Amino acid sequence: MTDFKTFVPPTRTLMGPGPSDVSPRVLNALGRSTIGHLDPAFVSLMDETKALLQYAFQTKNTLTLPVSAPGSAGMEACFANLIEPGDKVIVCINGVFGKRMQENVIRCGGRAIAIESQWGNQTSFDELKTVLEANADVKAVAMVHAETSTGVRNDVEPLCKLAKQYGCLTIVDAVTSLAGIELNVDAWQIDAIYSGSQKCLSCIPGISPVSFSNHAVEAIKKRKHPVQSWFLDMSLIMGYWGEGKRAYHHTAPVNSIYALHESLGILREEGLENAWGRHRRLHEKLVKGLEALGLEMLVAPQARLPQLNTVCVPEGVDEARVRTELLDKFNLEVGAGLGALAGKVWRIGLMGHGCSDRNVDYCLAAFSSALR
Repeated sequence: MTDFKTFVPPTRTLMGPGPSDVSPRVLNALGRSTIGHLDPAFVSLMDETKALLQYAFQTKNTLTLPVSAPGSAGMEACFANLIEPGDKVIVCINGVFGKRMQENVIRCGGRAIAIESQWGNQTSFDELKTVLEANADVKAVAMVHAETSTGVRNDVEPLCKLAKQYGCLTIVDAVTSLAGIELNVDAWQIDAIYSGSQKCLSCIPGISPVSFSNHAVEAIKKRKHPVQSWFLDMSLIMGYWGEGKRAYHHTAPVNSIYALHESLGILREEGLENAWGRHRRLHEKLVKGLEALGLEMLVAPQARLPQLNTVCVPEGVDEARVRTELLDKFNLEVGAGLGALAGKVWRIGLMGHGCSDRNVDYCLAAFSSALR
C-alpha cells in the first residue's frame, strides 16, 4: 500500500446502541505506559479493578473479573462454564440477545426451552412459572436484563427469585444495563452475569465484566465434562485473576484494563444511584423532546430502558436516509433496528459519559433538521 497514512478517526457523537462516548479520562488512561501482565504494579491494579467491579455489580462474589474479550465472550463464558451436554435451560427471549443465549445453550449441547415474548414486551413472570412447573429437571434460567435490540427492561429480580425457588441457576445478560439502571447481583440472586465495557461504563470496547456466585462456582467444580473453551474456562482463569500468587493464563490487554479501571473509578466517584438517576432524568427529557417532534416510542413507559431508546419510524420516512444525514451532516451516530425491527425503528443510546444534557439537546436538534 503506497498510499498508507496514519488513521485519524472523525469526531463523532455516539448515541447508538454502543459503543458510547468515551470519557477523556478513560482515553488518557489507555495511553499510559504498558507494563507486564504479571508486574506487581499491574497485579495491584487487577485487585482494585475486581473490587470496583464488585461495587458496580453490587456483589461480594469472589469470582468477579473482566474477561479479555467483548460482551459476547462474557456470554459464552457463562454458558460454557455452567451448561453441559443434556442440561435443560429455560431461555427468556424477547429480542436478538435472548436468541443468542439460546444459541449458546445449543452449542454447549444443552436443551433450550424458549419462552418467547413479542419484541417490545417484557418476559412474563406467570409464563416462566408455568414452564418451570412443567419442567422439574431444569438446570438454569437465562434472561436479558436490558434487551438492546428493543429497548425493553426485563424485570429480572422477580424472575431470578422465582427460578431460585425451583432450584435453578440464573444467568443474566447485563451488557447494556450495568451502571445504567438498578442492578443488584447478590440481592436478586443472580448466579452468573456478564456485561460489556463499551455501554454505560463508557470504556473502550473489548472487555466483558463477569461475576459468578458461590453456587455457580460449585456447579463448575462438579462438571462431568471439561469446559469446551480453554480460554474461557473459569477454573483456569481464576489462577490468574484469583488471590495470592498469579499463574500465567493469557496476556491480559494491559492498557484496556487501565481504561476499565478508570471508567469504574469514575462510576464510583459519581455513585451508582446517582448514575441511575442521571440516566433516568435525561431519558425523560429525550422522550419529551422526541414526542414534541411527533415521534412515538416503541416500548411502554414502565418497561423502557433509559439508556436505550427505541423510536418508531413514522410512515413514509426513510429511516436509513435519516441516519445517514445525522452521520454525514451532524457527525451523530444512532442505531438501526435489528431482526424483526429492521427498518422500523431508530435506537438512540444515552449511555455513561454520553448521557448528558448537551447530547440530548444536540440529538433533538439534529433529528428536527433531518426529519424536515
